[in-house]
Amino acid sequence: MSETKKLNIVLAGQANVGKSVIFNHLTGLHQHIGNWPGKTIEKAEGTLYYKGHIIDLLDLPGIYSLSTYSLEELISREYIAVQKPDYIINVIDATHLERNLIFTLQLLELARPTVLALNMVNLFKKRGIKINFEELENILGVSVVPVAAIYGKGLTKVLDRGIAIARKEAEPKLRYGKEVEERISELTKILKNTGIDLPYPERWIAIKLLEKDGEVEKLIKNKKAEILKKAESLCLELEKIHGHDSSIVMANERCHLAFQIISKVFKITKPEKNSFGGKLDFLTSHKIWGYPVMGAILALMFLAIFKFGDWFSSVLGNITLNWQAGWAAVFGISIWASFGWAVVESALALIEIALPYIIPFYLFLFLLEGWGYLTRIAFLTDNLMHKIGVHGKACIPLLLGLGCNVPACLSCRIMETQRERFITGFLTTLVPCSAVTVVIMGLVGKFLGIGYAFGFYAFAVLMILALGKLAAKILPGEPVELIMEMPDYKFPDLKTIILQTWSRLKEFIYIAGPLVIISGIIIKGIYLAGWLSPLADFLSPVTVKWLGLPAITGILLIFGILRKELILVMLAMLLGTTNFAQVLSPVQMLTLALVSLLYIPCIATIAVLGKEFGWRRALGITLFKIIFAIMAGGLFFRLLNIFL
Repeated sequence: MSETKKLNIVLAGQANVGKSVIFNHLTGLHQHIGNWPGKTIEKAEGTLYYKGHIIDLLDLPGIYSLSTYSLEELISREYIAVQKPDYIINVIDATHLERNLIFTLQLLELARPTVLALNMVNLFKKRGIKINFEELENILGVSVVPVAAIYGKGLTKVLDRGIAIARKEAEPKLRYGKEVEERISELTKILKNTGIDLPYPERWIAIKLLEKDGEVEKLIKNKKAEILKKAESLCLELEKIHGHDSSIVMANERCHLAFQIISKVFKITKPEKNSFGGKLDFLTSHKIWGYPVMGAILALMFLAIFKFGDWFSSVLGNITLNWQAGWAAVFGISIWASFGWAVVESALALIEIALPYIIPFYLFLFLLEGWGYLTRIAFLTDNLMHKIGVHGKACIPLLLGLGCNVPACLSCRIMETQRERFITGFLTTLVPCSAVTVVIMGLVGKFLGIGYAFGFYAFAVLMILALGKLAAKILPGEPVELIMEMPDYKFPDLKTIILQTWSRLKEFIYIAGPLVIISGIIIKGIYLAGWLSPLADFLSPVTVKWLGLPAITGILLIFGILRKELILVMLAMLLGTTNFAQVLSPVQMLTLALVSLLYIPCIATIAVLGKEFGWRRALGITLFKIIFAIMAGGLFFRLLNIFL
């Protein structure tokens, strides 16, 4: 029997090039999502077995360069240079080869074994594109494999080519202009002769010193400051020759080299016709028609979520209708039987109330992302976002917030300044996440109608705009302009969407499941100890007198800190029914939904806010939301009593 070998490989590439599709095709369900050690950046890892090799595959964040403009870029280059994966799969959108090659050139500078996976070759014929793969391979000095990731074509060849070159030393073949190369060579020679221990290749460090890379300058300064002085001298020489800052000179060199490569290997055999995707892009990005299209898409999305969730929740409720009586008949009515039923009841409440709305939400969210529509929303909302002190990119974290505020807060790093990150982070906590959607759809939508539920989302939008405007006035500074890629529309990969949804669903179950069950046991213990009524009475000045809710809902405000969906789940457990219309008036349902919408972020969101923006700001946001929710809820209750 042949010996099983283990390989560590990474997927690297820009955003929207199909890395996630390739990752999911190769790893399937054998993957997990976590965070980088000591960081709040998401880390996707998976395992596959191929031709006697156990391959650990890491999907690096989608980035546009290997500079230090973002934490994702720093993480990516440090992993490649320090951890030294056996080989890199550089995924490229072959229909935009020149733009992608600039990143590839930076990747090759790290001198690791690399395979280029030229994705989306299935679109070549349609767009009249021809690429000379052999010539491209000769020029770059690495293996080049055409791939159609959405169909799984070419992926085994990528693995075969990678296995053939794994662990072999890679020598950069490409060279830049004469003046630049002379200075790179001089610095490289100095670095090699000093004998200092460096985590990166000497040539790569030399290039980064000429780019005035802050992290590399700090590294060299700590080891041998005189090298930094020599680098500064060489930078001045380049600036004198070219009349630009040396960092711009280096960027221009890569662009010029990428253009030269394109001119040799890339040809358009016929003009691209105005395709359906082009017409759709014109409509969805139009300065007038784009907005009603966006409104219609989002409205249809939430209508579908409501209809499916309402139906699925009712089906599950009917299935489990008589389970409590059956439990009592089998296990009796002892204290231990009561605690046992508390566990079962908590799990059933989570399944019946939360999952029917969360599953379709994530399916739709990843569908829009895979299709390429989320960036159109960012483009359309840019002017509006500027009015609240940020730009259109902020719309992406806000949309992610509809799923979960935690990744939404983390994604605020796409904003360029600390001011914009904080404003966007604050606004994401006001977005009704999937847990709040559970409350709004399962309480208001189900019992009062979808029109009332949509009203809450309209109110949330107005509130975000108003508070964003206020925050922009309080915090000094101006928003920067929007610069982002507008990817082509493409047919989403269903397998990837399902796997992404499953990953988020697992995360939800692992986090919410234990919290729901522990909360159910605690509430049952409080009930059996006779403390439930005193605790509810203690909070009644807020719940009963100000908010007009049943006294028992005070318990919900406590457990709602853990996760928002617990508000509805615990309500079902405390009231002994999921038919809330029997125990709550329409005014009480609307008031409870509003308080849930505005109430304190869940404990996970508070933790992320603390890490991202400091605990002082995180606690400030938390305190503001508690006071705001209670005050607004009381006023809302009184207004409703006037008009309803």
